[in-house]
Amino acid sequence: MVRLEIATFAAGCFWEPQLVFDQIKGVKHTEAGFMGGNVKNPSYLLVCTGHAEVVQVKFDPKAVSYAQLLKVFWQAHDPAQANGQGANIGSQYRAAVFYHNPAQKKLAEKTKLAVEKKGMKVATQILPAGEFYHAEEYHQKYLQKRGLKTC
Repeated sequence: MVRLEIATFAAGCFWEPQLVFDQIKGVKHTEAGFMGGNVKNPSYLLVCTGHAEVVQVKFDPKAVSYAQLLKVFWQAHDPAQANGQGANIGSQYRAAVFYHNPAQKKLAEKTKLAVEKKGMKVATQILPAGEFYHAEEYHQKYLQKRGLKTC
């Protein structure tokens, strides 16, 4: 039986990152949701209470490494933009890696430092994973439901 691992990323509106991560071989499941705030079971309307929109990724580490997922993450968002991504402005659209264990934290910090060494001021946060709250069903695979297959 395959033992899946979990990675959680915030990269603006969760629709596009979910589509991006769904295309990676070794990713077995993605889920749009919320993390990082203090309100339990937030709805989409309550996400502004400190939560970020996130994509939780369940992956087979024998098929895709956490390092490979981080590489995709750093390419899939603007690490220099604080409190938003593109036209989506607000703390709920901030960029963050929510790590689930010390190894993920170490690797996330290492990759962030590599981006900074290229001369970029990085606003992306590295934070401990908290409780994950599933977003409403209409947010799940939102772009795929509308016929988009790639970004």
